[in-house]
Amino acid sequence: MTNFVTTKDGVQIFYKDWGSKDAQPIMFHHGWPLSSDDWDAQMLFFLSKGYRVIAHDRRGHGRSAQVDFGHDMDHYAADAAAVAEHLDLRNAIHIGHSTGGGEVAAYVARQGLPQGRVAKAVLVSAVPPIMLKTDRYPGGLPIEVFDGLRAGLAANRAQFFHDVAAGPFYGYNREGADVKPAVIDNWWRQGMMGSALAHYEGIKAFSETDQTDDLAAISVPTLVLHGDDDQVVPYKNAGVLQAEILPNATLKIYEGYSHGMLTVNADVLNADILAFIQA
Repeated sequence: MTNFVTTKDGVQIFYKDWGSKDAQPIMFHHGWPLSSDDWDAQMLFFLSKGYRVIAHDRRGHGRSAQVDFGHDMDHYAADAAAVAEHLDLRNAIHIGHSTGGGEVAAYVARQGLPQGRVAKAVLVSAVPPIMLKTDRYPGGLPIEVFDGLRAGLAANRAQFFHDVAAGPFYGYNREGADVKPAVIDNWWRQGMMGSALAHYEGIKAFSETDQTDDLAAISVPTLVLHGDDDQVVPYKNAGVLQAEILPNATLKIYEGYSHGMLTVNADVLNADILAFIQA
């Protein structure tokens, strides 16, 4: 069955919902510019462990509606809330990767916790508190980095997406890397399913949104996972700071792991996330 929920502003959001409706739910939030398919390895694993697993495509991404509005963290969080409320998810674990980590922080802080729906959270290679270099966070990346992403996307999105996946995302540009062409192809496939406009405007959302207050408001246990060879979201200005701001954080830094570690190191991450959930 194809599942969609319509948000308050009329956007159709695609979602998957697998497993017993009586089981504890785990909701996954994908990164830019991907889709819920990026969680295949996690959804199959946690389903096999008896959990109910849910993932949605962000507006403008994957199979969700390609609208020309709302490509910002506020709407991302509200769309996640629409799915959680539609399915009446309770005692849920929310897991977000990269931009999806920002979405988790915003959703949990603003909707999930106030509604009593969230048990724990997991941030994987996540973007908060903010990727952009600011007076508050001088260790961030200069705006020229993100202008470069926008320029590459606008000039030739198909080539740009291939180059990201074949290079820094999975660390395939490192000497001796175990390059898997099918992983690159799958990243490209997911990206090209979505809207160029959503992807273009999403760069501002994931790079310029200061989520310090969101992190500070998350009182539930939160696992922070980051690779120290993340070339997309450098860990010192992301995972390390998240653990300092979150009231109840557990931080784990993986030596040599890339931004796409949830895919290429799924066996290790799945086990660590399961241990955190069951603790």
